[in-house]
Amino acid sequence: MIRIDVPATSANLGAGFDSLGIALTMQNRVWMEESDELSITCTDGVRVPTDDTNLIFWAAKHLYEICGKKLPGLKIIQENNIPLARGLGSSSACIVAGILGANRFMGNPMSHNDLIHLAAKIEGHPDNTSPALSGGLVASAMEGERVYSVSVPVSDKIRFAVMIPPFELKTEKARAALPREYSREDAVYNLSRSGLMTASLFSGELHNLRVAVQDRLHQPYRSGLIENYDNVFRMSYELGSLGTYVSGAGPTIIAMVDSQEAAAFGESCKKHLEDKGIKGWRVEILSAAREGAKIVIE
Repeated sequence: MIRIDVPATSANLGAGFDSLGIALTMQNRVWMEESDELSITCTDGVRVPTDDTNLIFWAAKHLYEICGKKLPGLKIIQENNIPLARGLGSSSACIVAGILGANRFMGNPMSHNDLIHLAAKIEGHPDNTSPALSGGLVASAMEGERVYSVSVPVSDKIRFAVMIPPFELKTEKARAALPREYSREDAVYNLSRSGLMTASLFSGELHNLRVAVQDRLHQPYRSGLIENYDNVFRMSYELGSLGTYVSGAGPTIIAMVDSQEAAAFGESCKKHLEDKGIKGWRVEILSAAREGAKIVIE
């Protein structure tokens, strides 16, 4: 049996809509072995599909089919630390676990780049799957069915205060809220800030982050789908956030903070949420994960 560790991911980072993503130090673990039957269990109380619609199994079977082989079954044990439908890449983690395990069982017929292309094709966009596979901060672009991406490390000066609400927001609903067309001014606005975000996270130029995180393409249209959006954003900046953004499609909100002040920021967040009667939100202080998904032989 092999164990596959896959990091959570945060996409968009404000202005980098469908192009920027970062791996975080929260991870799912999946134990997997070949079997003549399908057996899927969890080590926690999370309810997941236990038939062939399970995304980990589906992705593994899909890769087997691409390689001209049949997959009769698998034994899968899931440890689900990445919350579902919260904008932290839970579906990408399942896809990556499935194809990474299947690739190993077949003797690694696909390269790392092949897996990046396949994962993005399955997910529909590369901003979560690419950092889940490569780690770090990843800028991605799709050309046809190919993904062109670069992973760079994030400055150790930066931590991520991940504020996770007690409700889900499906990606399909969040995407449906977006307009079909944008003005040239809005496109240029985001392009400039997306480039600034990438350079600032890599270099540790913290003073740029408040401008770099600004966005006109998705967050203004999704804000109404996230209860207490304005309150949480306002609170984060009052407490010293360097830049706050909606993680992926939401509803998780992330504040980038100085690493030396991260622990205090996290405790203040919890207290302020409680004082304001915003119940059920969880606050985690995470770093950027330098490594992507990896296989551990048990």
